Amino acid sequence: MHSNRVVIAGGCALAFGASFANTGFVLHTGTSVSHLTGDIAKLTIDIASWSPETLAEAYRVAAAAGFFFCGAVTAGFLIHHPTLDLSRPYGRTVTGIGALFLAAACLVTRSPLVSIGLAGFGCGLQNAMANHYRGIVLRTTHLTGMFTDFGVNLGMKARGHGIPTWKIAVPLLIILSFCLGGACAVVSQKSGWDTVAIAGAAYLIAGIGWSIWKHGVLLPRERGRSSQAMDAIEE
Repeated sequence: MHSNRVVIAGGCALAFGASFANTGFVLHTGTSVSHLTGDIAKLTIDIASWSPETLAEAYRVAAAAGFFFCGAVTAGFLIHHPTLDLSRPYGRTVTGIGALFLAAACLVTRSPLVSIGLAGFGCGLQNAMANHYRGIVLRTTHLTGMFTDFGVNLGMKARGHGIPTWKIAVPLLIILSFCLGGACAVVSQKSGWDTVAIAGAAYLIAGIGWSIWKHGVLLPRERGRSSQAMDAIEE
């Protein structure tokens, strides 16, 4: 019950939002909350070269990683489906991510460790919202998987395999959206705006808007189509 345009637009919006929020956290705290590979490598370095300064950094990375994992577990429990299905409570989930980002924005100066944990939880929640869409693994908080899908499909297309164009275009669009989100966050930060709070407010509005549209327009439309199909079968 979903259109390709809605799914692609949603994926691009989430990638933009995650990058926007994550860049804000990197600028504020030096710690990433949306992707962990590099920070985990930093954590191992900090452990190997133990000092009071590296201990503080290790705590921040551990908070981001631990709460990211908890967010993914929560998404699995609440959405409980391995593939993308727009009938799932994505609107409420995005609204919850917005609330987490807003709370994180309020605490980023006074209690950066708690703030990083809240934002990491939100990013973990987002990254696990949907797993597979038509053979592509949708991950919107980091680009490793998207670059892999983009490169593999582009290579197979160049080799002459019958790879649909959308399998190349979708990862590319998400990559571009992620890059644009980071660039906009830098501009926002330099302009003196609270980047993390802006991200939280945008997620909150988007989540509520999606829920209203889904229940007011999308689901009734789908029920109408199903009813018409049943009537046609009976005739």
